[in-house]
Amino acid sequence: MRTTRSRVARTGTAALAALGMLTLAACGGGDDAASGDGPVTLTMTVWGGDVDKKSYQERVDLFEASQDEVTIDLQLIPGDQYEQKVQTMIAGGDGPDILQVAEGVNVYSSKNQIIPLDDLAADAGLDLEERFGPVGGLYSYEDSVYAVPDRSGAMIVYYNKDMFDAAGVEYPAADWTWQDAQAAMEKLTVPGQQWGYAGAGWWAQWWSFAYQNGGQIIDDAGQPAANSPEVVEALQWANDLTHVHHVAPTAAEYADMGPDMGGDPAFAAQKVAMNTTGFWAINSLLEADFNWDIAPMWQGPEQAVSAFGSGLAISRDSEHAEQAFEAIDFLTDAEAQAVIIKNAQDVPANLEVQQSEAFLTPEWATREVNMAAFGESSDFVFTSPLIPEWNEMQAAFTDNLETFWNEGGDAKTQLDMVQKKLETVIEPAS
Repeated sequence: MRTTRSRVARTGTAALAALGMLTLAACGGGDDAASGDGPVTLTMTVWGGDVDKKSYQERVDLFEASQDEVTIDLQLIPGDQYEQKVQTMIAGGDGPDILQVAEGVNVYSSKNQIIPLDDLAADAGLDLEERFGPVGGLYSYEDSVYAVPDRSGAMIVYYNKDMFDAAGVEYPAADWTWQDAQAAMEKLTVPGQQWGYAGAGWWAQWWSFAYQNGGQIIDDAGQPAANSPEVVEALQWANDLTHVHHVAPTAAEYADMGPDMGGDPAFAAQKVAMNTTGFWAINSLLEADFNWDIAPMWQGPEQAVSAFGSGLAISRDSEHAEQAFEAIDFLTDAEAQAVIIKNAQDVPANLEVQQSEAFLTPEWATREVNMAAFGESSDFVFTSPLIPEWNEMQAAFTDNLETFWNEGGDAKTQLDMVQKKLETVIEPAS
């Protein structure tokens, strides 16, 4: 994991200290509970809606049925309130034992709010790379792992097979180049009626192009590299698809389609032939009255694609770090991860489950869907720079690129401004 600033080194001492907390009394549980000689209740916070609550609870039930001593109190918090509530809990010394984290993982780790998991994983014999592939070490900071991957699906290409067939265009594939993709978009565009592509204004989309082009948002030394020639070229290509080649809708054209219109609903409304997004769009398309499928993202000079997901971490307030990790180990193993796809919640991070028949041909699928696209894509997922200043970094891109996406322009000019902002908010590595 690339990092961007130093802090006091946390080694195995931190993990031992966390384990030492097991000798303390559990909340309401007494000494026996804390020492592992009696029942322990862990708290676990996650975000989401009804499907998420159902899926997490089923997995918790499986864990509880696997042993006699540990139970989990699952707390679901709405996504827009999640980070603030969990931060408040930790600040008050009442953080959950287990917490769901995502891109903001190192907001927690850089403040010592969650503990490193390397020693716990080693003691459990958990090989993160073997279980999860390239995303195994995604949630790392300064050479320590702070969360175990739980959900992790690459961004994929949704395509309208009817539109492709009508235009006589071959279906997309991982070996497509930018030139192949653009040529297809041009053939699939009918001015004023349909567009070849939904566009790439979201960071996860155009960052994929940047990394495909050999660029990095944060370089290996932990320094911002937003205005490198490779990133500039990728951003310009992505923006020109809309404002020069007119194969993707402008903001105004999206607005003309209806309220709250973007790539996902435009694809479902058959306004765009291709859309790049995550697993979540599948559910809304299962009953669609047109033929569609999914494929891995095309490539540039290199193959690279962003992934969406979340991991499970242990807060510094946990008095039961060992039991908490035992639960995380179980929840991310094959049996519990199978629940994620059974309920059509998301893509499980566990590679064994991604390659299973239950994932490749899920029972809920009302049509044939190329679910193997996720497993194929996992081979070239790039490691996003999950720096402690993640929120400030995203704000820099949003503030300086909004007009650029809406109206077009020069990518170098805009990224120079982004670079200057990032250099002020990201502390240099030492």
